[in-house]
Amino acid sequence: MNLAVNDLSLTLALMLVFISMAISYKEKLGLSKDIFFGVIRAIIQLVLVGYLLKYIFQVNNTFLTIVMMLIIIFNASYNASKRNKGLRHSFQVSFIAIFLSTAITISILVLSGAIQFIPSQMIPISGMIASNSMIAIGLCYRSMNTMFQDQRQQVLEKLALGATVKQASLSILQACVKTGMAPTIDSAKTVGIVSLPGMMSGLIFAGVDPVHAIKYQIMVTFMLLSATSIGSVLASYLFYRSYFNEHKQLL
Repeated sequence: MNLAVNDLSLTLALMLVFISMAISYKEKLGLSKDIFFGVIRAIIQLVLVGYLLKYIFQVNNTFLTIVMMLIIIFNASYNASKRNKGLRHSFQVSFIAIFLSTAITISILVLSGAIQFIPSQMIPISGMIASNSMIAIGLCYRSMNTMFQDQRQQVLEKLALGATVKQASLSILQACVKTGMAPTIDSAKTVGIVSLPGMMSGLIFAGVDPVHAIKYQIMVTFMLLSATSIGSVLASYLFYRSYFNEHKQLL
């Protein structure tokens, strides 16, 4: 059985968006406009990226593949940094964390022979890794903002008693890393029982043996756990000093 999505089926599926907009309108959430423009933006972006990827896959050029991966990492870093617009170096820290988490994870997969350095594999997997790192880092930033505000007095007391900036911030850093990793860990606990992830479902739709699809999904679970842990740790430990000035005083 071939999976066919034609223009008519897509148009009919648009009713699902109208359901979301109707719920927003009825509950007075004020999200109807955001949903509408979000869908329009998604359609335009996906169409453009679809044609771009088709060209890159056909050319199979290493340089273009690396450029596309860097574009993905740059956009993920920019979106993650928006969680901390008011503080310095948020984009730089986000880029370093996402770049390293993506590079380390992909290097291990390529060296182990799990994937090949070809655009049809590297670009989608880079997108999955960067996306999950972006979400984890965004959660770390949000948690860090909240905790430095809520625990301001405790941090100041530790500094007054002679603690270093790192010692005064350690409990906050640990909590932030846990927050960033939590969604991926929860997803790993329930995969296959509660959810059938996109990659696995897509392979099954394409006619791949479910056992082989499961093996690929296990690999994806491993790589996402690695990427989110690396990204969360790097972002938290590189960024917390932005909450202090050059005199080690909490801003």
